[in-house]
Amino acid sequence: MKKNPDKFPQGFLWGGALAANQMEGAWKEDGKGWCLADINRAQYDLPPEERYNMEIDTAYVKRAMEEDDLLYPKRRGIDFYHTYEEDVKLLAGTGMNSLRTSINWARIFPHGDDAEPNEEGLKFYDRLIDCIIANGMEPMITISHYEMPLELTLRYSGWYSRELVDLFVRYCEVLFERYKGKVHKWIIVNQINLIVHESFNHLGIAADKVDNLLEAKYQGVHNEMVACAIATKKAHQIDLDNEIGMMFCSNLTYPCSARPEDIFWNYRHNQMEMLYGDIMVRGEYPGYAFRYFEDKGLNIHFYEGDEEALKEGTVDFVSLSYYYTRLSGEEAFLHTELGQVPNPNLKSSDWGWAIDPVGLRYTLNVYWDRYQKPIYITENGIGAYDTVEADGSIHDPYRIAYLKAHIEQMKEAIHDGVDLRGYYPWGPIDIVSCSSSEMEKRYGFIYVDLDNYGKGSGKRSLKDSYYWYQKVTASNGEEL
Repeated sequence: MKKNPDKFPQGFLWGGALAANQMEGAWKEDGKGWCLADINRAQYDLPPEERYNMEIDTAYVKRAMEEDDLLYPKRRGIDFYHTYEEDVKLLAGTGMNSLRTSINWARIFPHGDDAEPNEEGLKFYDRLIDCIIANGMEPMITISHYEMPLELTLRYSGWYSRELVDLFVRYCEVLFERYKGKVHKWIIVNQINLIVHESFNHLGIAADKVDNLLEAKYQGVHNEMVACAIATKKAHQIDLDNEIGMMFCSNLTYPCSARPEDIFWNYRHNQMEMLYGDIMVRGEYPGYAFRYFEDKGLNIHFYEGDEEALKEGTVDFVSLSYYYTRLSGEEAFLHTELGQVPNPNLKSSDWGWAIDPVGLRYTLNVYWDRYQKPIYITENGIGAYDTVEADGSIHDPYRIAYLKAHIEQMKEAIHDGVDLRGYYPWGPIDIVSCSSSEMEKRYGFIYVDLDNYGKGSGKRSLKDSYYWYQKVTASNGEEL
């Protein structure tokens, strides 16, 4: 009888994942334009679970463009734009054989609709990609990771405006041509299903520029998926070795009770989280989406050629970020806006994110059963407060325990038959938090001496987890 493998496959990609907007800084250098992340304001006066930039209007955008840079940590990041050679070398020292990062759209097309790409921006990524490869790591590049040029929000209405399809496809083509033969793994859009928590950062739709924001979000993500499909087809035409992936933020939930109503509510929630994969992997909208749109009174416009584009531009792999799980159901909806509540059976991080390693195994099985496409975990980790000891050492057993438990469940998923190809822990070097724009929420193996206000030496130091990950990569996941 055939048996499933019980070890990580040879050639498994042990990597790390980063985002340009959270680390590069140099936000006005070499022709870069404003991007969405440049106006993510730090909100340290709020509880950690409330430090989100949710719905944003044009008044907020214009005010942010005039405010002090100190209030906007992503404008400075960790100065990776100037320290990338040192940082990439340190990252490679963990034994990583791949590195995921993003290209800041506003470095390439500063206004989004420029007649020509910005050559200085392209030259920076020439150097960065060459550096990644020279250090023995395969680049995995995200094309859109909350770095849309801000002008596309002000002059248009973000992804709600149909003009963005052609503008984005042109941007993708520039990258595919420029890095042909160097980059073969691409994620076109980061966490494409996040149209609630990161709706402005993701779609660039200012709330006051549309009449029905929920409808605008679904129209926007429709336009975005059409653009992704067209870009995927072009990527395959430009280089047959290109592999194009779609990426979920894993937000699958468990039922909050055994009540049939809660179980079906949870099922519907999970369906709508799967919507984006059903379209981008299978090539068409599923029936449940049209029922949802009807129930919500939403009219999503399909332009001529959209259905054909979606069918012809399906992706090659599925990737996901996985951090935590929640419970959902009809009963929970009566008490919370999203119908989701914490699981009382799980412990949480300092930021209230439930720690559920078994949930990762569950999630991997669900995605594999549904799509039968290779899977990469392109984000996973725990944000925590780290302490630098008097001798300069940083002991982070909580991070090691979190990652170890999740890798163990990855191995179980492989034994279940899941075709898992790679693991990219989030933020292997400390960077500014995506959701809350704070520096002190740290994920990395490498400590960066900067606080929430940008104060510090910027010195890089190695945490205990750095040496632990060396053992993991060297043993192909056998020594945890």
